[in-house]
Order: sequence, then C-alpha cells, then structure tokens
Amino acid sequence: MVVEPVRVKKMKSFYKYISDAWSSPREGYVGALRQDRLKAWRQEMTVQKIERPTRLDRARALGYKAKQGIVVARVMVRRGGRRKSRYERNRKTSKMGVNTITMGKSIQRIAEERAGRRFRNMEVLNSYWVAEDGKHKWYEVILVDPCAPSIMNDKNLNWVTNDVHRGRAVRGKTSAGRKGRGMRHKGFGTEKTRPGIRAHDGKGK
Repeated sequence: MVVEPVRVKKMKSFYKYISDAWSSPREGYVGALRQDRLKAWRQEMTVQKIERPTRLDRARALGYKAKQGIVVARVMVRRGGRRKSRYERNRKTSKMGVNTITMGKSIQRIAEERAGRRFRNMEVLNSYWVAEDGKHKWYEVILVDPCAPSIMNDKNLNWVTNDVHRGRAVRGKTSAGRKGRGMRHKGFGTEKTRPGIRAHDGKGK
C-alpha cells in the first residue's frame, strides 16, 4: 500500500491579499470603494497629507514604516500630454504638432517633485499609483525627514541623512526618476544614458 504525501496548502500573507485585491482595482471591494474615493479626492488639495497609506503592501515594499519622521502624501496630477495652443494661420492641420507633444518626464515624477516642494524639510523616498480617472492621476508619495532621530537610528533608512541624497526627486534619483532616465538597463545600446543624456548632447554644460 502506497501512502501519498499530504499536501499542505501554502498560506498567503496579509500583504498578499492586499496585493491580489489591487491587481484589479476596478473589481472587488477596491472597485466598490473607487467612486466614493475619487469623489472625495477631487475635493482635496493637490498635495494632501494622509494618515496611512491606501496600499499598505506597496508602501511597505517601497520602504514605508509607521514611525515618526515618515509622512505619506497623496498627489493629484492632470493626465495627458503638453497643452500646446494651435497655430492661427499658415499651417496644415497635420503639421501643427499639437496632439502628440508629450512631456520629458513621467506624471509620477511630477507628483514626486510636487510633494518634495510641499514638504521642503523632507526627502522623497518613493511613490506608487493609487487611482486615475479621465482627467487626473493620483500617486501616494513616501517622504522621510532626514533630521528625525528615529530615521537617524534606523539601519534601513539612515542613508537618507547623507547630504548626497538631498533633492532626490528633482534630480531623478527615485525609482520613477531612474526609469525615466533609462537607468533600468545596462550594456549595449545604453552608452549615452550615463551619467545623463544631457551630459552627452552638451545641453547640461
């Protein structure tokens, strides 16, 4: 008689359940809360400080801790490309170059920069997407106070206290910033991305 081994079902963590729910934000209980959330968020300030993250799994994965010296802000940024006015005369419609003019940086990077300007004594750690509609996108930005004693004594976050990390968001040093600068790839075809694109074309001089 052959006894088959008992298969033990692997338990999922609390954060995995949150991640599964946010994998389809228009469905489930996240989708049920979506309309009420957006209705309230549209009435808030462009950069709104919040008590706790909306997506706890993403916030913890990006370095968030519920302690003094860490703040989460929800930032609203308008969607779409550049708002460019149409020529009044002497242009063919197809040659105006109005509809396909896009920004040189992502909307997420713009959200991080706005949060950094709102909280000038803090540094942007990271950010993540939370919602969007036809006109706006919302990102939650994690900010860290480099002068807080709780951050100085934290072995995982005390690197922010170094002066070389000052102004991370505006210098493209966050995860979204490095992606926009082409820093996710190395090797053949990326010779001109380091130290920066402008360092190679002469615009940075």
